[in-house]
Amino acid sequence: MRERPPIRPTIRPTVRPTVRQLEYAVAVAEHRSFRKAAAACHVSQPALSAQIAQLERDLGVQLFERDRRRVLITPVGEEVVGRARAALGAIDQLVEGVGSAREPLSGGLRLGVIPTIAPYLLPRVLPTVRARHPKLRLALREDQTARILVDLDTGRLDACLLAVPVPGDVATATLFREEFLLCAPLGHRLLDKKRLREGDLEDETVLLLEDGHCLRDQALSVCQVAGAREATELRATSLPTLVQMVASGLGVTLLPETAANVLVGGARAGVGLARFTGPGEAPGRAIGLVWRMSSARGREFRALGELIAKEGEAFLAALRARW
Repeated sequence: MRERPPIRPTIRPTVRPTVRQLEYAVAVAEHRSFRKAAAACHVSQPALSAQIAQLERDLGVQLFERDRRRVLITPVGEEVVGRARAALGAIDQLVEGVGSAREPLSGGLRLGVIPTIAPYLLPRVLPTVRARHPKLRLALREDQTARILVDLDTGRLDACLLAVPVPGDVATATLFREEFLLCAPLGHRLLDKKRLREGDLEDETVLLLEDGHCLRDQALSVCQVAGAREATELRATSLPTLVQMVASGLGVTLLPETAANVLVGGARAGVGLARFTGPGEAPGRAIGLVWRMSSARGREFRALGELIAKEGEAFLAALRARW
């Protein structure tokens, strides 16, 4: 392949990158491919490559190393792409802020949700959100807490629905608290206890999710206090898998109330639920909505949080009346 001529530094204080160039640079960094980046940006590869080359000439630095096999980002490229993400995020906030001032909770909203909430709470909440705010276009992203917080910080997401508190400099609206229920094989001794306490888990084998799920950490802390034993050689990738493992007699587990409603129904044989009755507050977790402190849409997100909180509390009240 013909060797590219070196990029000569130039001093052009009046030349500024265009928004399109910044978007293309971020896309190449994310995809590590000019072809895939062009497809993601809905342009031809030559057009994208020409804009990246122009950006490198204007800045006087090389952002990417490319050959026929791969694309690598240079150290200065990492810095430029990081600043490009921040600049694009600021532009998005400007547009979103103007839009929300005209009509709150309209337009696009990219919401991150953790897997132990998304399939269980959203079907109850989203119909009401759509009915109240028909012009709101929700784009949902389901992932583990750490990854959606990174996407929130870098501007890929606008807000996140997850278990709180979370680390970082974020704004938080706590929505409601849900309890953990004991899930055990039918016939298990703990299902027959009239007053189930956390201490009753002592010496029980407890099944938990794999690393990365915040629910794992929350349930593990309960187990450690109670003196239960984690089945370290058996970890589930999802709550449905966890329930199947319990049904197979491999141990017991803890399920959030909203998930237990879906996962352990009357038609599902082999598994039963029991509620902790005290004394004191039952083990559980707080659910909240978080967003960047710098976001111009804080008032909107609080309004959305109030709506989710109202639906969530009504959902939990109905579940508790049933169990």
